[in-house]
Amino acid sequence: MTTIDEQAGAAHAAPDTGADEAAAAAAAANPALVGVPTFVIGSVALGLYLIGFTGASSTALVGMLPILFMCTGLGQVIATVWAIRTGAGPVAAIFGIFAGFWLSFAVLATSLGADWFGPTSTDTTVATGAQVTFLLSWLVGIVMLTLASLRLPSVFTLLFVLVDAALLLVLLGTSSGSTGLLFGGGIAVFAFTLVGVYLFFDALGQATGGKALPMGKPIIGG
Repeated sequence: MTTIDEQAGAAHAAPDTGADEAAAAAAAANPALVGVPTFVIGSVALGLYLIGFTGASSTALVGMLPILFMCTGLGQVIATVWAIRTGAGPVAAIFGIFAGFWLSFAVLATSLGADWFGPTSTDTTVATGAQVTFLLSWLVGIVMLTLASLRLPSVFTLLFVLVDAALLLVLLGTSSGSTGLLFGGGIAVFAFTLVGVYLFFDALGQATGGKALPMGKPIIGG
């Protein structure tokens, strides 16, 4: 027969156990487990393309576009839907924005290479204008995301700032024809890729019973 103290102790432990189980379940059901690694893989492909590691641009696109469509773009969509179903609105917003980026980038690269929009789309001036429009639009979008997410842990701010830097460098390199700026953009891509690797280690570590990695204090409200 249990004593009153034992019963009280059991009653106190039960909510704690339930809370621990709920936290473990939340960590295991994390959309980042799909969204982040597919983001990293696409980023590696993009970085290699920008620094010229994969050779001629036409050759590099052959290897990069399947990754952007079937791995990164699809992975971001899956993560977005997953986040929506778990009620994680901010997470869904982030993955949804990047799904739009990667898929629209893949469509842009494919359309320019395959002459989808008529014979003038392969003209250098037209192609450059299309790329500048794309890059400037997404730079504005990701800067907006950066500013709107300052209440998140600072590692996310770092990620978004590096994406901003990469977009700006590639925009300037594309508009001026500077391979040096494009190379710098590739380095910025690799920098935010490393942040993505860190975030994946955190997500998978927690999902398998480990402790959360330091994420840094938010810039606003920290």
